[in-house]
Amino acid sequence: MRLEKATGIHYQTKQDLVYSTLRHAIMHCDLLPGARLVIEDIAQQLSVSPIPVREALHLLQSEGLVEMTPHVGAIVAPIAPSAITEIFTILEGLEVVATRTAAQRITAANFLELSAINQEMDEVLERQAFERWPDLNSKFHRTISSFTGMIMLQEMTHRIFDRWDRVRRYYFSDVLIHRLDVAQQEHHAILEAMRTRNYSELERLIKQHNQGALISYTAYIEAKEA
Repeated sequence: MRLEKATGIHYQTKQDLVYSTLRHAIMHCDLLPGARLVIEDIAQQLSVSPIPVREALHLLQSEGLVEMTPHVGAIVAPIAPSAITEIFTILEGLEVVATRTAAQRITAANFLELSAINQEMDEVLERQAFERWPDLNSKFHRTISSFTGMIMLQEMTHRIFDRWDRVRRYYFSDVLIHRLDVAQQEHHAILEAMRTRNYSELERLIKQHNQGALISYTAYIEAKEA
């Protein structure tokens, strides 16, 4: 595929340029799992020498996004269906902590900000602009995490949603409309539990939210593979 440099961004080094360009292409599935990453081709497309390409590939390898085999070369790391279980299991734990902590610390302005995102998600569903909902969903959950004031938690949440975005783009190009309706109802319930600081209900809802998503996505893949 043709790699495109992001416009309007100043990169500190050529390695940063290559790393950011490749990572964006991998996470958005412009570079599909299993795709070969030929150093010379990448260097030519991005107008750099092979050295920053090798450095960037090693960084991506450390993130589990690239696999490198001696004397063979580099490929985009595969995505196993089991990644879905891992993602939602980790996400459930992070969000139990994040929603409880955010509910304890949330201000009126914070709540209005979160409600506005949820309202936009309602409007997206009403207009049947289903392709916009997943990005807003990530924004909703990342915003909750940001209200905790816990930097490590925010970093972990951002990273796991990055991984989920890649998985959903690869496996779920068809939007599961029935899942969106259910998830949106759960978002409203989560907001209400945060507003009233009903911590036991909030934990129950978060577990239901993540486990319900896991069941739906797993069933979808099993049906496609049957």
